[in-house]
Amino acid sequence: MSIFKPFKIDGMKSLFLLALFVVLCSQKPIEPEKQKLNGTFEAKSQSFYDSENYWGYVKLQVQEGKIVDVKFKIRDSTLHETFDAKYEAHFAGNELYIQQSRNDWKGVQHYPQELMKKQDIKDIDAVSGATWSYNFFKSCVEKALKDSVVH
Repeated sequence: MSIFKPFKIDGMKSLFLLALFVVLCSQKPIEPEKQKLNGTFEAKSQSFYDSENYWGYVKLQVQEGKIVDVKFKIRDSTLHETFDAKYEAHFAGNELYIQQSRNDWKGVQHYPQELMKKQDIKDIDAVSGATWSYNFFKSCVEKALKDSVVH
């Protein structure tokens, strides 16, 4: 003879338990709330151009998890100057390099605006002819935000 009595559930109790089971199983797990990122985040990077003497620098201002300001520049560490619209003068007589310099300068100006608009570096495409500046920008942004998110 068993010491356990059979457990009997009538129709209403079984319906209630089934409904409770379905509700509990369909709930998403409760995750701790993530803090929204705030502050200024800076980074410098050579991207994968470590054989060149150029460095990208980025400064991001973030409020309540939203990027509200982006400063970006590329520095020539050999000549100790910033890559800008005048930088093409170093390539006088070489139209290909002059055009490349102009394209990358457009990228330097474009990428910060795009980041503020799209809010995610993964959503920004390289400007045609400005992949060099894009790679610096992307690397810097990723590095600046890498360890900044608080979970």
